[in-house]
Amino acid sequence: MAGKFSDCDLTPIAGGGLLDRRLLLKSGVVFVAAASSPTCFAHAGTGDPQQDANWADPPWLHQTGGPFSGYGTPSKYEKYVVRNIGGNRAPAGDGVSWTPLEYLEGIVTPSGLHFERHHNGVPDIDPKQHRLVIHGRVRQALMFTVENLLRYPMRSQFLFIECGGNSNAGWHEEPIQRPVGSFHGLVSCSEWTGVPLSVLLDEAGVDPSASWVIAEGADANLLNVSLPLSKLMDDAIVALYQNGERLRPENGYPVRLVVPGWEGITNVKWLRRLHVTDQPAMTRNETAKYTELLPSGKARMFTFVMDAKSLITSPSPGQTLKGPNIYEIHGLAWSGRGKIAKVDVSADGGKSWAEALLDGPVMTRCFTRFRMPWKWNGEPAVLKSRATDETGYVQPERDVLIKERGRNGYFHYNAIASWAVDEDGEVRHVYS
Repeated sequence: MAGKFSDCDLTPIAGGGLLDRRLLLKSGVVFVAAASSPTCFAHAGTGDPQQDANWADPPWLHQTGGPFSGYGTPSKYEKYVVRNIGGNRAPAGDGVSWTPLEYLEGIVTPSGLHFERHHNGVPDIDPKQHRLVIHGRVRQALMFTVENLLRYPMRSQFLFIECGGNSNAGWHEEPIQRPVGSFHGLVSCSEWTGVPLSVLLDEAGVDPSASWVIAEGADANLLNVSLPLSKLMDDAIVALYQNGERLRPENGYPVRLVVPGWEGITNVKWLRRLHVTDQPAMTRNETAKYTELLPSGKARMFTFVMDAKSLITSPSPGQTLKGPNIYEIHGLAWSGRGKIAKVDVSADGGKSWAEALLDGPVMTRCFTRFRMPWKWNGEPAVLKSRATDETGYVQPERDVLIKERGRNGYFHYNAIASWAVDEDGEVRHVYS
């Protein structure tokens, strides 16, 4: 048994062996982590007596270290922590890359691991030649260089961005068997810094008749979407920085529109044009895509806001528990409607639930990390997490979501995910 636990500590508060979340605040206790190839987390030695015996005199104590570097990179020993790329065969440049959620901790996604969705590749944009234009129903059309934008007052905010197609394998008849990041990883969280769009729109002088804005990117696809003016005036950012550095090309360099809490397609990368108008353009990405046919025969359109969602990232599919012990269950929760109010965890397939510990600070429209102590007795178990946001919205079970939306959906899947743990400690995705 790992750590310093009393009998009281190990009294379950819910089925399946869930323990009181306050145990995580107790000093001196140690939890076991699920192992995920090729790494195995170990708290008390590697288990290899020879390696442990050499700890006091490793070879790097006897040689000069490497030189300075102009830009730091991850350790070569972490080279397996990369985005999983899922490009389409045709057309070229169309596809996605997934954030490896199962390998990350905290709430900030490293910029180099932020998910990607490209419709026509990553454009090579010279910032000196790039322009952002605001025109249409405004008093005066404006054109900004990147240098102009960098002189405006800026604000920063930690925000998640989630593709509307994230987790769409959940609509399949059979549960997909992949690491959690490889089918839920079209979501990431960064600190975005830029100019409040309301400042630029006020400078242009928006006509009272205007109610929509068509945002267009500078990729060869000229991706464009229609957005309500009210949302853009409320909290949208013309982002120039991500996690303290200038945007990376695959995430919109040199200028990206960031729309807090709204689906990824609305966060237009390589932003070049904002057409202020009085109606949506009804483009491909708001009619043929990101729209769902409901059982009633009506189409669900312009949903925009990403509903509350949570995932257990450890233990998760592809990982293995190393025998009965005390484990920490942890994962991520987020909501496009505001802050996460609580996350409940179940270890008996949803028969009983217990409230998880939330890492602070809990911020609006941002990742929230949750944790839960669990005494696994070696018997089969089904793990679930369920997010509730500050509006009272509760993440639905899968059967509830399908009853509401039908089976024609492809986007906006946010049902509770279930992981089955068998007697050997192997974790699989199940519908439960």
